[in-house]
Amino acid sequence: MSNLQPHIQLDDSLGVKYALLPGDPARLDRISPFLENIVELEFNREYRSLMGTYKGVKVLAISTGIGGSSAGIAVEELHNIGVEAMIRIGSCGSLQPKVKMGDIILVSGAVRDDGASKTYVDSIFPAVPDANLLFACLETAKEKNIPYHTGIARSHDSFYTDEEDTIDAFWSKKGVLGCDMETAALFTIGHLRGVKTASILNNVVEYQGDTSDSIGNYVDGESLSMQGEKNEILVALEAFVKLENGLC
Repeated sequence: MSNLQPHIQLDDSLGVKYALLPGDPARLDRISPFLENIVELEFNREYRSLMGTYKGVKVLAISTGIGGSSAGIAVEELHNIGVEAMIRIGSCGSLQPKVKMGDIILVSGAVRDDGASKTYVDSIFPAVPDANLLFACLETAKEKNIPYHTGIARSHDSFYTDEEDTIDAFWSKKGVLGCDMETAALFTIGHLRGVKTASILNNVVEYQGDTSDSIGNYVDGESLSMQGEKNEILVALEAFVKLENGLC
């Protein structure tokens, strides 16, 4: 009997173990050039999916939309169809001057300042990636001479709170590298479901820059951070190859 999932509209007949999780459905068009044997799958709500191979390894790419709630649904339903490892390839805003436009952050832990992860377990529970998958990403970034940082990110639920500048300044002083909206949910739910997870964030907002302007330029393809997006896709795919071949 098919176990067709209600939101992503996929089932376990795909037989795929690895998934890339961008937020934006349009990002699948920029993943496609890295893959062979591409098959477009489904597009329901924010969940657009395709499948292909990278160096002989079958990989699913599926958009998760904005926020931990929609990302969490994707994690749950992908787990239900047999996906064993998931890497978020997303965007973030920098909280440190050293994190430049187009640099990638390999997230070693997430501040759970979101609502989705807290619906599963109290916020005292840590949000961390799978160590081997993170190590595979680190090794790849080094091998490819890709500008990267490793450290903590903050996941939150809105760009538009009244005290956003104050909040950013607080976490910046704590050494947090950048902020996104999905990583904490991915790490938390993934761990609880026995899924290997990692998160690679491409910085698209300069430290103390304007989020709306930077995101707009990025979406329009006019920003230098587009190279960062290519880098994070490559790092994630190479990490899956290492995992498949028992190199991590």
